[in-house]
Amino acid sequence: MPSGTAEVQVRPGGEDDLKALTALYNHYVCETPITFDTEPFTPEERRPWLLSHPEDGPHRLRVATDADSQEILGYATSSPYRAKPAYATSVETTVYVAPGAGGRGIGSLLYTSLFDALAGEDLHRAYAAVAQPNEASARLHARFGFRHVGTFREVGRKFGRYWDVAWYEKPLQPTGGRP
Repeated sequence: MPSGTAEVQVRPGGEDDLKALTALYNHYVCETPITFDTEPFTPEERRPWLLSHPEDGPHRLRVATDADSQEILGYATSSPYRAKPAYATSVETTVYVAPGAGGRGIGSLLYTSLFDALAGEDLHRAYAAVAQPNEASARLHARFGFRHVGTFREVGRKFGRYWDVAWYEKPLQPTGGRP
């Protein structure tokens, strides 16, 4: 795979991506503490997640692909922060980069695309939860204006041990003239 980012395209994710996105996520489920899911998913089980990220609105899915092969190299999402109505102007963001595709700036390309897509939405804050340790994710979030606001200690148990989760916050520019 060539180095650099010129060979990478970022676009909205769709139904045709479901199998590859599920496989990428399952890598993190089975091999890392990055997600606290503990059992792999089938594409059908992941379909509701995919459908909850349309091409417009505050909850988006952006996919990075190799320009030649169209192989999925990573994805970023904005999802509801919490279900209660007062949280509607907050989103939780996340980035997953395919194994072997790290160090190419794919996470930055995905976040750039995601935040550009969200620029016209009525959003006030973005939040990110990062299982610790994860220096690469901490650097990515800092580069995009997130600041560390706290750490939940030993909040999740996976692979027979407890993991901390650091929380990051980023102000967004809401539209519509509301406070």
